[in-house]
Amino acid sequence: MTRKLEKFVDQLPAINTIKPLEVKNKRAFYEIKMEEFTQKLHRDLEPTRLWGYNRQFPGPMFDVNKGEPIDVKWMNNLPGKHLLPLDESIIHHDPEVRTVTHLHGSETRSDSDGYPEAWFTKDFKQVGPFFKREIYHYPNRQRAATLWYHDHAMGITRLNVYAGLVGMYIIRDQEERRLKLPTGDYEIPLIITDRSFNEDGSLFYPSQPNNPSRNLPNPSIVPFFLGDTILVNGKVWPYMEVEPKKYRFRVLNASNTRGYQLYLDSGQSFYQIGTDGGLLPRTVKLDKLVMEPAERADLIIDFSKYEGKSIILKNDLGSNPDPNDETFDVMQFRVTKTLTKEDTSKIPKRLSTIPSLKTGMVAGYRNLKLIESNDPLGRPMPLLNNKKWEDPVTEKPRLGTTEIWSFINTMPFTHPIHIHLIQFQILDRRPFDLDFYNKTGQIRYTGPARPPEPNERGLKDTVAAPAGEVTRVIVRFGPYSGQYVWHCHILEHEDHDMMRPFIVRE
Repeated sequence: MTRKLEKFVDQLPAINTIKPLEVKNKRAFYEIKMEEFTQKLHRDLEPTRLWGYNRQFPGPMFDVNKGEPIDVKWMNNLPGKHLLPLDESIIHHDPEVRTVTHLHGSETRSDSDGYPEAWFTKDFKQVGPFFKREIYHYPNRQRAATLWYHDHAMGITRLNVYAGLVGMYIIRDQEERRLKLPTGDYEIPLIITDRSFNEDGSLFYPSQPNNPSRNLPNPSIVPFFLGDTILVNGKVWPYMEVEPKKYRFRVLNASNTRGYQLYLDSGQSFYQIGTDGGLLPRTVKLDKLVMEPAERADLIIDFSKYEGKSIILKNDLGSNPDPNDETFDVMQFRVTKTLTKEDTSKIPKRLSTIPSLKTGMVAGYRNLKLIESNDPLGRPMPLLNNKKWEDPVTEKPRLGTTEIWSFINTMPFTHPIHIHLIQFQILDRRPFDLDFYNKTGQIRYTGPARPPEPNERGLKDTVAAPAGEVTRVIVRFGPYSGQYVWHCHILEHEDHDMMRPFIVRE
């Protein structure tokens, strides 16, 4: 859709850190307004109409300390009409514009989790059946980590997030500070998204699938969305000027569907020190980093040997890429700034200790199938365990117990699976014969179980469940009881019923 836009002409924007309105009894209070505004996303594009937290895309960054709770009043000041095509056939859109914010990766009570049916409209005039409170409470008792916040409203998450409702949230602790990692101007958030644009600079989002095989309503949900343009921190293919020293990058894949395989065209490695749930046990040296939607990676890149050079952060599109596909580039680093002072930061080998959940008693095992299905109109509708959102709750773990969940992916592509409330550990992945399963419904393994990749051996809240594999995670449910959700984080799948409630029982 987008006309050809020149790459690396706009500087990477800094994301400002939000300050609290007030602090009482060591508890900070914030207000964030969701509003419509315009923002220039590329030098040669007209300003784009967006929705954003505090009129920004991405929204402002929270930077908080472990053990210091905060309260946030999320306020919907959006217009009454959506700026993207709404499909009335998957959910009745009355009211048309509704929002609820989920702090992704946060261990918080269910009434502050951003449950999809806890939505609200402008000035809280209308609210969903699970709406409990106007002000959300985040305890921040968990490990230091890179979290993110985004809209989670039932049936329109894909549209609200695509319109711009995303932001980063960082929790810090003393353990991390002792490691002498790059800080201050040398610690940079990178929020990667993909978008498409119309000629006038407005967002393009398809109103129907390509070449539908039958008459579908218009608008009609699409099974996935891949934009033809990559943005970082709200700029199309930006560049960043850096000094010849080490930098820490907190990378988030905030795209609706697109996964990335990131690498540097200089051929140099980078060093991953953290994942969704904070620091890894050990630093992992990587030449390529795979990131599914919603995953985070904490990286150190050392530019000290590249003074005067330009380095492109690339996206590996596989062995037979479409020559017209521009999404093989993400952003450019220019090692053109003068070294201001000696680099005393470190790339530690050992980072943190993460106790294994495998040492405790396992209270339950669940086999959860990711299943291809069709809705009554014949459109693809992937499901979890062949259940729809409104079906009775089937996963009811008890508070404080540990379970092993096996995601059995019977579909031909990877799904990123996210579980709210908790951080889990990946146990292994094991391939099975997908053709045999589709004929017989039986699992026949074709190889041994593979342990998680070295950069997945920390705490995670989103896991890549590849096609034709059983992906096992071990989960300890807590610290709160209540009703939460687990779902595929391809947002088009989540909105079309690849999401299920679960209840943590007392």
